[in-house]
Amino acid sequence: MGLHPAIEPYDQGMLDVGDGNHVYWETSGNPHGKPAVVLHGGPGSRTSPNLRRYFDPDAYRIVLLDQRGAGRSLPRASDHDTDMSVNTTAHLMSDLERLRAHLCIERWLVWGVSWGSVLGLRYAQTHPGVVSELVLTGVATGSDAEVALLTRGLGKIFPEAHERFLAVLPAGERDGNPAAAYNRLLESPDAEVRARAARAWTDWETATIPAPPGSVARFEDPEFRMGFARTVTHYWGNDHFLGDGNDEGVVLRDAHRLKGIPGTLVQGSLDFGNLLGIVWRLHHAWPDSELVIVDEAGHDAGEVGDEALLAATDKYARAGARTEA
Repeated sequence: MGLHPAIEPYDQGMLDVGDGNHVYWETSGNPHGKPAVVLHGGPGSRTSPNLRRYFDPDAYRIVLLDQRGAGRSLPRASDHDTDMSVNTTAHLMSDLERLRAHLCIERWLVWGVSWGSVLGLRYAQTHPGVVSELVLTGVATGSDAEVALLTRGLGKIFPEAHERFLAVLPAGERDGNPAAAYNRLLESPDAEVRARAARAWTDWETATIPAPPGSVARFEDPEFRMGFARTVTHYWGNDHFLGDGNDEGVVLRDAHRLKGIPGTLVQGSLDFGNLLGIVWRLHHAWPDSELVIVDEAGHDAGEVGDEALLAATDKYARAGARTEA
């Protein structure tokens, strides 16, 4: 089937969201179509023109943005002087609401990948009236258990890479929370310490989460590598700023708040997050969701996953058209 053809934005800008932050946004597709907002991964990654292609451009008004500190948004997390205390999940959700109001959108479909699925789920739980549907892939919920798995549990599967990962940390911090310890290094006044930590963090991610070549190549850009590592560790080292205080996680706990919101979850069967049963448990706690498991695929569900994501956005576009009629 393939993704929809590449298109260009018909509008874009920088939205002042307060705290000295300006968020890059763009719209493409049909200006009068069904609104959909795309939430990129990370935290601290960036949006991609390819993400526009998961939507029929005749049916959707497609909104892409770079979250605070990421991509073209300013100030960048890669700049050591950027204040990360105003970069939290609550701030990102507030930014979405500001952008929705700026674009005069009443309700929109929320499409999220990886960290974007965490943000999308929590946004829908706290702002259910503005989310028409959810389409999520590489699903995560931001729980302490997931962070522990990705920073410690996978060490049993990748022991050599994990040994290198921990070796960068001070000896007294290797038994605690690696994400929090790495974040302290990435906030160091010493640029060499920050650079070494950013490289070690992204090397560990590359070793444990197989991804398309282009995704790995971005880590060769020192500025992207620094901003990404700093933002991920900022969130992972602080419970994703979800304030749940337990391994289960607030997103799973509040899954009942998604009642009435249709959703599609597309997950690779080999995604390491499945070791905790997260996506299965979320699906069963959210009756309005459908779960599509893609065999022999990882965090990136590949071409078969793309087909499922396209089927989901096409289905919701048709449902929206019937509702308007």
